[in-house]
Amino acid sequence: MDSLTQITLGAAVGEAVAGRKAGTNAPLWGAFLGTLPDLDVLANPFLTEAQALAFHRGPSHSLFLTILLTPLIAYGLSRLHTDGPSWQRWSLMVGSVLLTHIGLDCLTSYGTQIFWPFSRTPAIIGSIFIIDPLYTVPLAAGLLGSLRWSPTARSRRWINYAGLALSSAYLLFTLGTKLYVNQVFDRALNAQQLSTTHVFTKPTPLNSLLWTAIAESDDGFYVGYYSILDSEDDIDFRYVPKNHHLLGDAADNPIVERLRWFSRGYFTVQETPDGTLTVQDLRFGRNDLGLTDSGKYIFTFHLRRDAQGTISGFTQKRPEMPLSWSLVRRFVDRIQGQPVSASPIHSLSTDEKTL
Repeated sequence: MDSLTQITLGAAVGEAVAGRKAGTNAPLWGAFLGTLPDLDVLANPFLTEAQALAFHRGPSHSLFLTILLTPLIAYGLSRLHTDGPSWQRWSLMVGSVLLTHIGLDCLTSYGTQIFWPFSRTPAIIGSIFIIDPLYTVPLAAGLLGSLRWSPTARSRRWINYAGLALSSAYLLFTLGTKLYVNQVFDRALNAQQLSTTHVFTKPTPLNSLLWTAIAESDDGFYVGYYSILDSEDDIDFRYVPKNHHLLGDAADNPIVERLRWFSRGYFTVQETPDGTLTVQDLRFGRNDLGLTDSGKYIFTFHLRRDAQGTISGFTQKRPEMPLSWSLVRRFVDRIQGQPVSASPIHSLSTDEKTL
């Protein structure tokens, strides 16, 4: 999830576990610990692009490192705040914050390597978008509302509990919705007699009503959208060819293998006019929100070759996000269950602004 959400969750969990004994130190340390695992990005300048891709949400998000660091951090906090909670209470707080951070990230499409170093396969549930106000706002409202009261006040605890309960209930709603839309996509694929091997579903940006399915076939992917507010389950799937043959002998290259691992196999290959091969990860969508015929994939990797022509690395290039109000309106309409054709969005007029 985004940093703001993780900071808010960490602060709310810290307050819930240790706020009565630690006062404002509990949400403050909870906020810090809530963003601590994501500080693995500070290592990026010392890593190659391929190494950084595997390192993010890797060791810092593992159960192994969490178990190892929790008592050490708790001991430091107990020595720093000698008049505060016991080492055991600090341990419970630290462990709760780190585990809820990891668990929340597992619910996104990015996933986390929770079983590192024993397995590098990320746990990916894909039930919530990385930014979802319906999760963050109740959490933040409960936390901020609770801080108006003294640490020992019962109202402080219950207001924070209410925020945590509402946000947790929303997570359960997204999980239930995912189970439902999975069945809808499966029925639609079977009804259209589309032969597929794997299907990945995820919510579209900022909501949990409109969902995307990426169904893999032998030579390509079927991409479809469904809103739980749709009046019918008739889904129009768009076919996207894999084009993996463009990789040629480079299919077994370690760099390509790393991208295949990262994308979990949901990738296509394209060749630019200058002969550069690009790999697009379909899971993270396009810059047109899937509403036009000319969108570009947000996670696009341009493969680099050395002097001998061997693939030696990649450069991630994200396209611009030319979101106009007309595109946003169409996106909102689609969320509400209204069919939207995939025609290009008209150019911005003088009274429209790019978001």
